[in-house]
Amino acid sequence: MLNWLDVSVFIIFFAVVVGVSMFKSRRGKDSKDYFLASRGLTWWLIGFSIVAANISTEQFVGMAGQGAGDVGLAVSTWQLAGTLGIVIIAFTLLPRFLKAGIYTMPEFLEYRYNPAARAIMAVITVIIYVAVLLTAVLYSGGLTLQTIFGLELHYAIWLIGIIAALYTTWGGLKAVAWADLFLGMGLLVGGLITFHLGLEACGGWEVFSTQNADKLHMVLPADHPGLPWTGVLSGMGIVILYYCGLNQFIVQRNLAAKTLRDGQLGVIFAGGLWLLVPFAIVMPGIMAFQLYGQEMAKPDEAFPTLIKSLIPPGLRGLMFAAIAGAVISSLASMLNSASTIFTMDVYNRMFDRKAPQKRLVLLGRVMTIVFMLVGCCIAPALDDPKFGGVFQFIQQFQGYIWPGVVAAFLFGFVVKRAPGSTGVVALAGGPIIYGLLQAYTEIHFLIQVGIAFALLCIVMAIITAVAPLREPKVLPVREDMDIKTAPEVKWAGALVIAGVVLFFIIFW
Repeated sequence: MLNWLDVSVFIIFFAVVVGVSMFKSRRGKDSKDYFLASRGLTWWLIGFSIVAANISTEQFVGMAGQGAGDVGLAVSTWQLAGTLGIVIIAFTLLPRFLKAGIYTMPEFLEYRYNPAARAIMAVITVIIYVAVLLTAVLYSGGLTLQTIFGLELHYAIWLIGIIAALYTTWGGLKAVAWADLFLGMGLLVGGLITFHLGLEACGGWEVFSTQNADKLHMVLPADHPGLPWTGVLSGMGIVILYYCGLNQFIVQRNLAAKTLRDGQLGVIFAGGLWLLVPFAIVMPGIMAFQLYGQEMAKPDEAFPTLIKSLIPPGLRGLMFAAIAGAVISSLASMLNSASTIFTMDVYNRMFDRKAPQKRLVLLGRVMTIVFMLVGCCIAPALDDPKFGGVFQFIQQFQGYIWPGVVAAFLFGFVVKRAPGSTGVVALAGGPIIYGLLQAYTEIHFLIQVGIAFALLCIVMAIITAVAPLREPKVLPVREDMDIKTAPEVKWAGALVIAGVVLFFIIFW
């Protein structure tokens, strides 16, 4: 249980976070200010904000749980593949998006294909964000606070939902980014403290690595049910391309970059910080299995159990703030991105193209609150055991959006004369094909993602061969954006990629 010192640390931490974020975002007036932070984010702010948006209880609960379970350290492949992916995207997709000056990813599809493609992606994205991502993060966050600190699940869910909605509604992306600066540092520091204390409790690295040798491998057999290497090669690349390069709540920070240099260094910096995830999250889950495996009812309790058992009074307030902050930062990012897509791609584009700026900002704020209320109402339903681990739930249900979106963007980039109908077919057909594979096959969902993507590309190629565009689409151009990559950006990217390669070599 928390003592008075823990509660004081928690209150002071969040008073600073909310206060600074609201103060820094106080002057926003129009949609560019609210949804894109006036396009003024610097690289270090972008980096910490991406880390805070990405690392949540999806990782602290779900990823640590798979580490404690039969996947072990190999679950880190998700994060390290993301590091590789985000560095590659920094040099490929990011310059194109910044040059186009877009607000959202669906907006880009209208320029490349047609309004129908934009509308389909916007609707699917909002549904996935609210029904899957928001709900799962709220539930896992509430479960964590319940396990560690004894808070009732419903109260914990509403607590973190209200805090996230408070500063997001007030200041939009700028408020989210400044809050993430503190929350990103807090969650990494908290995870590394847990790693240190857990390693001591296990008897040091030699004892820990010896007793858990079967769990400290990054490559698993092809018949492994959790994360086979065949799934990694066939479907994970598609997932990473979507998540790091086409996912609104990650990419929105890049779209708000002050310069291309800031955007590129920001995502590379985030990729470098992701190298800490195996130590701050996954290995503590394995330590929990070694120390308290008999006490855990399910693997998702690994990280919370470790904190509850190891963190001494006084530090629990910091960990409480770090874990709650991990949840709140991801929630705030999802809320802001969902409201951005709904406002700009659904309302402004489909219903009222001449809406004044004040109305767009007001609608963005209203939808932030609405989405938070919906998520808080649905989240307790995930306590049903039939949903399995929260990490698996999040990844598997996002399969309905991954193949179609990646096929639409990638095919559209590579095949210049692909007509608008190909984008519509990819976006509408992706969920259908993946759903059929889910219903009628028992292969790993990553392989299903790869098959769906391949089939969509074949169909798009046939349509293009029959009815190609006479002339490639002309994309918008921002005249004030220089897209030349600075030398230091190239060196930073190479260094981060070397770190990923070294980790795989050590823990092969």
